[in-house]
Amino acid sequence: MNSRFKIFGLIALLGFVAGIIVQVTATFAIPWMINVLPLLGGATSYMISGVAGALLTVAIVSAWAYMTGKKEPY
Repeated sequence: MNSRFKIFGLIALLGFVAGIIVQVTATFAIPWMINVLPLLGGATSYMISGVAGALLTVAIVSAWAYMTGKKEPY
């Protein structure tokens, strides 16, 4: 039962960090990229949000896979 609470806490912490990353991306990175890439027009924010979401998902899944991977004793 104790390990279940640790997993819930870890997932909550990862979600909190993901929220911070998304907020920083939405506040600073997306407006900067829209100014840098004006040729894409209105699609820029959607494309950048998609890339940010993909990178965030890969990072979260990688962290989960690394932490829950099979531990082999040496």
